[in-house]
Amino acid sequence: MQKVKSFFSKLFALYVVRKIKKDSKRAVSVQLNLLQELTHKASRTAFGNDHSFNDIHNYKDFTNLVPIRDYEGLASYIDRIRKGERDVLWRGLPLYLSKTSGTTSGSKFIPITIDSIQHHIDTARNALLCYINETGNADFVKGKMIFLQGSPEMKSHQGMRIGRLSGIVAHHVPRYLQKNRLPSLKVNIIDDWESKVKAIVNETIKENMTLISGIPPWVQMYFELLLEKSGKKTVAEIFPNFSLLVYGGVNFKPYQNKIEHLVGKNIDKIELYPASEGFIAFQDSQQSEGMLLNTNSGIFYEFVEAEQISNETPKRLHLGEVELNVNYAIVLSNNAGLWAYNIGDTIKFVSLDPYRIVVTGRVKHFTSAFGEHVIAEEVEGAIEFICAELNMEISEFHVAPVVNPNEGVLPHHEWLIEYDVKTVDKKSLENQLDQYMQNRNHYYRDLREGKVLKELIVSTVKFNGFNAYLKSMGKLGGQNKLPRLSNDRKLADAMFKYLLNE
Repeated sequence: MQKVKSFFSKLFALYVVRKIKKDSKRAVSVQLNLLQELTHKASRTAFGNDHSFNDIHNYKDFTNLVPIRDYEGLASYIDRIRKGERDVLWRGLPLYLSKTSGTTSGSKFIPITIDSIQHHIDTARNALLCYINETGNADFVKGKMIFLQGSPEMKSHQGMRIGRLSGIVAHHVPRYLQKNRLPSLKVNIIDDWESKVKAIVNETIKENMTLISGIPPWVQMYFELLLEKSGKKTVAEIFPNFSLLVYGGVNFKPYQNKIEHLVGKNIDKIELYPASEGFIAFQDSQQSEGMLLNTNSGIFYEFVEAEQISNETPKRLHLGEVELNVNYAIVLSNNAGLWAYNIGDTIKFVSLDPYRIVVTGRVKHFTSAFGEHVIAEEVEGAIEFICAELNMEISEFHVAPVVNPNEGVLPHHEWLIEYDVKTVDKKSLENQLDQYMQNRNHYYRDLREGKVLKELIVSTVKFNGFNAYLKSMGKLGGQNKLPRLSNDRKLADAMFKYLLNE
């Protein structure tokens, strides 16, 4: 039976990949046609009436009539949906409201409709099919697959269901994967993340695990607990047929050394870019950089240069107007009723044929207390560099400014890093990180050379310190992610009790 499943998965992969490639060749026209389709379907909604959707005939009309908004800008419409009102942002009521943690507005409730949910499921499937088609490896379908995700339990509300995205999609896993899928429902609904991961370890440790999926820090936690439970030195000893890691949510590279060391053998990896707002991109090739933008999945994309996104009237670009290696804020409109919605992420295009992207950070996650304009891509690059240069493994990190240091000390950046102090000379770590940042960011270099900033300092976080902090905030596990950097010291100051006394 498993051989039959493997054989047919290869045939299906060939069919799907051909369609994906055909769509990618006409991505711009697909996108512009999609915009017309979306606005037409929503023309009789409250939002469509308020923004004259019947008068939208092209992209210019759309940009003139529909301003860019963040969640707060759509909150009044979503509040109406939550009260049970129909035809507000999209036809009818959403099937789901995906609950996410907001930074300025508390919890956010992102609509997922009958029109949009299937694209979430199909795109995850397509990522695996592209992998099968390119590599010919379908053996992972013969074993067990684990998805480290939030609880699938949901609450019913006004004819809709409310839950986390990962829990929502758990209800839509295709039937042909159900027998291979772990953890069980009993384990998956455990709320406490540490208890849940321990239960997953107990449930999977004797299984034939072939595919493991999740956000990198939680995959790392799972691997560490597996080794602790088994007494083995590598995950490969526990799961000899483990061959594919699927991840998303944060940049993998800062975790790469540690996870590869834990695994103990080379395995293939697939990166995904799912969000409550839509499944935006996925890695379609093991040979090419970046993730393929999902251009034919009910999402119309716009792009604004990251430096302009806070402007009152930023210059908006559709897919046919983007350039390589420019840092863009990503804005989307979709068949769940989000319109010119700034999701808060920044990306760069690394290919225009086909359109492939890399995620560079969050619009609100940066450090520029002194005008240095440091973004996540730069600090993550520094960590990747230093791990290779000093042959070290870093579990987690965060960067924050020190604006008011002790008397006689210049302002500087503080890097809070969780690593094994026995293996690395701290002064060398600070020197090389600082030099990398000067080489990468000319604003930072000018401030250093002008004696406005002194060399950065590293504060060493205790083993498992970041997880302890997240747990204290009720944000351990699931879709919660630690911000790489900040323009204030809220997180850095809260981490004080988790630092080593040096």
